[in-house]
Amino acid sequence: MTSVKPVLDALCPAVLRTYKARIEASPLGYRLARGAFWSLIGTVLSRSLSVVSSILVARMLGKVGMGELGIIQSTVGIFSAFAGLGMGLTATKFVAEYRAKDPRRAGAVLGLSASVSWASGAVMSLAMFVLAPWFAQHTLAAPQLAGMIRVGSVLLLIGSVNGAQTGALAGFEAFKTIARLNLICGLLSFPLMVGGTWWLGLVGAVWGLNGSVAVNCLFSHLALRREAAAAGVPFSATLQPNQWGMLWRFSLPSVLCNVIFGPANWACSALLVNRPNGYAEMGVFNVALSWFNAVSFLPGVLALVILPVLSSQAAEAGYGSQKKIVALAIRANAIAVIPVALFIACVSPLIMSFYGAGFREGWPTLVVTVVTAAILAVQVPLAQAITASGRMWIMFFTHVSYGVLYFGLTFAMVEWGALGLSTARLFAYIVNAVWVWWFASKYIWADTRAGTMNAASPPESA
Repeated sequence: MTSVKPVLDALCPAVLRTYKARIEASPLGYRLARGAFWSLIGTVLSRSLSVVSSILVARMLGKVGMGELGIIQSTVGIFSAFAGLGMGLTATKFVAEYRAKDPRRAGAVLGLSASVSWASGAVMSLAMFVLAPWFAQHTLAAPQLAGMIRVGSVLLLIGSVNGAQTGALAGFEAFKTIARLNLICGLLSFPLMVGGTWWLGLVGAVWGLNGSVAVNCLFSHLALRREAAAAGVPFSATLQPNQWGMLWRFSLPSVLCNVIFGPANWACSALLVNRPNGYAEMGVFNVALSWFNAVSFLPGVLALVILPVLSSQAAEAGYGSQKKIVALAIRANAIAVIPVALFIACVSPLIMSFYGAGFREGWPTLVVTVVTAAILAVQVPLAQAITASGRMWIMFFTHVSYGVLYFGLTFAMVEWGALGLSTARLFAYIVNAVWVWWFASKYIWADTRAGTMNAASPPESA
């Protein structure tokens, strides 16, 4: 299919046709709808396969094995905070901003993101490989996991490269291509994860993760080459003088955001697994986290769509023009996520029982986790508005507050097990959402009636 209009015509009930007509009459609205449609299709399919895969893997590994898999993924997350160096987000914003008005500059961003992601991913992958025994013995109380953490180090390299490539595809607004990639890779990752776990247990599950990300990375590379050629954007590995400012004002704080976010999540998980029965509780939390990812897929979809649209729109019409887009995204997220979160909360004992013996009593953890997803639904569009404005140092501050609060509350509540960890995370997200809303109101839309940014706070550009 080359257009979403025939699908909208077939699926749209009469009561919604007025809104459909408004979307089609607005070029900006149609861009958002088209991007959201294709992103939604790919994400729904891949997340559905992921949920089914997690159920099968959990039944094969059990609570402790699922907890060990979760802590391995969390450990990879620590190093991945440094591995990508913020290149995915950088590529999304600046490819979207420059692809039409300055293709050579957009090509330089592509070359920079590729070079940096390969180099930083290799360095951090090696660091994780070397430090795996120390982490396993001294921080996770599980020296037997050292070998599997080393296997997981492969994720750092291919994950950082794939993140930069996916970010660049989003900058081209190639959401139909991304949807196809999600579907293909979801179909391939399902047998890799389930088959690997059935054959080799926990180590097979980790190798399954590696294989699925590697397939995604290969297909993303081929797709990015096609999109860049079609847009007339040449790849360039030469660092231009004006890119140093981009690295300082945008890429560096993006990295620091991940440096706060990833290690904070890992440190809180480490507090949990170092307690009696900690890995079993981590298994419950990891299962609930898979539902958090499933419920929050729409905010993730819209985040991928609205960042390039906000970036290009701000370059054309000023940052005041963003407010309507963000308000629409918040309403869409709330309508889509809140009813689903409430439904999952109501049937949470049944859902947890699907994972096998011992998981059912963890249903309160699932309830708290899906409520957290609803909070995130409201926060994401506001955070993307700040990101599109280039004020990533503000985002760094909000991430610091999240990390400090999450760790402090986890330290106080960890005796409650998985429920304590999920509750601490919920309150940390609530406070973070308040900060994001305040910063967006104060700095991004300080002069929306004039349709421009506050003169005292000019946007930071590359």
